[in-house]
Amino acid sequence: MGKKRIFRIKEHLDSFGQFTVDVIYGHREGPWVNVFAAFLKSLSYLFTGIVKLRLWLYQNRVYHNHHLGCMVIVVGNLTVGGTGKTPVVERLARNLQERGRKVAILSRGYKSRKEPFYKKYWRYITHKEADPPKIVSNGKEVLLDSSMAGDEPYMLAMNLPGVYVLVDKDRVKAGAYAIKHFGVDTIVLDDGFQYFKLKDHLQLLMVDKNNPFGNGNLLPRGILREPISHMKRASYVFITKSDGIPDPDLEATIRIHNPDAEIIECTHRPKFLKQIHGEDKKPLDWLKDKKIAAFSGIAVPESFENFLSELGAEICFRKRFMDHHNFDGDELIDIIEAAETQQLEMIVTTEKDAARIRNRLPSAVPLYYLRVEVEILNGVKDFEEAVSRICFEKRGRMR
Repeated sequence: MGKKRIFRIKEHLDSFGQFTVDVIYGHREGPWVNVFAAFLKSLSYLFTGIVKLRLWLYQNRVYHNHHLGCMVIVVGNLTVGGTGKTPVVERLARNLQERGRKVAILSRGYKSRKEPFYKKYWRYITHKEADPPKIVSNGKEVLLDSSMAGDEPYMLAMNLPGVYVLVDKDRVKAGAYAIKHFGVDTIVLDDGFQYFKLKDHLQLLMVDKNNPFGNGNLLPRGILREPISHMKRASYVFITKSDGIPDPDLEATIRIHNPDAEIIECTHRPKFLKQIHGEDKKPLDWLKDKKIAAFSGIAVPESFENFLSELGAEICFRKRFMDHHNFDGDELIDIIEAAETQQLEMIVTTEKDAARIRNRLPSAVPLYYLRVEVEILNGVKDFEEAVSRICFEKRGRMR
């Protein structure tokens, strides 16, 4: 199959994916949109039944979860993508490490390179033991790139020296490996709210203030992975991407389904610009009145672009891709050429997207990513106090 034909197929798949996203978010209208939405709704009923059955099987001990003998903290969402979970995981792991805990982050490694089918089949027929988890970071160095690890585990490994980062679909196996080989005493389960095989001590649920539950439907008609009522499992609810203005309706919804969880409100603030494949850093005020290009492959590109506009940049060219999109050279060259043609001063993307740009590309326009970190607004004074309250007040009881 020729390269052009493969590219056309990829374009068609991306277009269909974007069409589906637009239907879910209500950005399209028309009779065929209504038909497709009804079809997705019927699939949502089926998905809801499967989700509820799976949870019932674990709650009633038909399926069993596993204890690993150390503190396990789950950070996750009710929805797919876009809640700003990764900066929370990073900040939590760093604070735990600074307080003397030996921390491992376990991830499934979304869109990381998977084991070939023939290897799985050969292992099945020969009863060979499963391969060990992928070690993204051994605490001293980053061992895998984003194509092998996935963009979020790679980004966490790059930003957290001294923290172990492992990737495996079987996070019970990954956790046992981390304890045996690295001696960890604390595990942070990234994107683990729907992972029931591993017994946890605390569940930290992220809820995006700007779009907490989508249209209220489960996948594929909406963005919910499970019903809103299932937030009752959460120990703490983090309202993310907040502007600091109270939202009584959202808090009331949370309290209806979980009257006991502590609510902590936080925001994600830009910190600086960092050159991709370079060491240069620029302060945020450098963006003021600059004409730039912006591209991203994240669930909510509007939030990233709003950051840039609020910092004073004029976005003259923008390109949006599907969440976790793997950029190929041609796509990046097209962006560079557009920026060069318009004589723009900088190309900016997100840190997560920068992790997927593996090769240095020749460009007259410099490429930077926007570093964003989480800050606490309400519920506690700061993130350090949140970590103390969440993880250390109950420390004796957890062990």
